[in-house]
Parts: sequence; C-alpha cells; structure tokens
Amino acid sequence: MPQYWLMKIEPSECSIDDLARRPHQTVPWTGVRNHQARNFMRDAMRVGDGVLYYHSSCAEPGVAGLAEVASTAYPDATQFDPASPYHDPRSSPDAPRWLNVDVRLVRKTRLLPLRELRRQPALADMLLLRPGSRLSITPVTPAEWQAVQALLETPAP
Repeated sequence: MPQYWLMKIEPSECSIDDLARRPHQTVPWTGVRNHQARNFMRDAMRVGDGVLYYHSSCAEPGVAGLAEVASTAYPDATQFDPASPYHDPRSSPDAPRWLNVDVRLVRKTRLLPLRELRRQPALADMLLLRPGSRLSITPVTPAEWQAVQALLETPAP
C-alpha cells in the first residue's frame, strides 16, 4: 500500500513548473539537513509513494502539484561539494550523513493555498498545519491525501 508525503520546496529552488521542464520530469530532493526528514526518506519512503509538492517560503505557500517518489534513498551529492550551500564537511563518501530521493511529477494542479488547507476540518490534524511544524518532509495520512485530492478537483474559492 502506498504511503503519502508532503514535501516542501521553495519555488525559487525548483517550482512545479521547473520540475515539469526537467528531464524525465524528475528532480533529486537534495539539501535536506534535518535528521527526521532524512530518516523518512531512508526508512519509510518507497518508489511510487504519493507526494504533495508544496511551495514554501514564498508569497503564497501551498500545494502546487502531485508527484511520486521515483527512487530509493541514496547519498546526497551536495553534502560533498564545498561550493554547495548544503555542503557538510563532517560527511564523507565513505560515511555519508545525508540522503535524498528522486521525485517525479505526476501532474501540476491549481495552487491549493495554505489558508485554504487551514479551513478544512478533515485536515485539522495534518502535520503541516500544526503550530511550530517546520519539517520539510512530513507524512500524510490516507484520509488527508483523499481530502487534498478532493480539494484539488474543486475550483478555487
């Protein structure tokens, strides 16, 4: 049974439109430097899991599209690159600290803004909506996934 995830990314780094233009509409999810988010990729994500592609740190944050996990976890190359903002000098190719997965576009959707998500009783317990929630990757329950899918099929209010 597939699992579901919400993965946050700044549109200036890789918007849903950028993802659509990439070869095979796939992007490595690099730069995760939180142990819990890394552990989700390493221990729980499987190829084919559903992804809510979420634009964050922008004028209008929200779900911008649907994607899927397209690879198992593997070492994030940015940790070894001194020119990368995600460089980690304590990591080495023999003992990588950070991992990433590849994410593939399923489809671009209408933007489902955070403010609209907050108004939905079915999403009241969604990790994204909890005070202080800052993780870049969070699990989404099957019920939350279905509620978001239904919202995406309706016109914006």
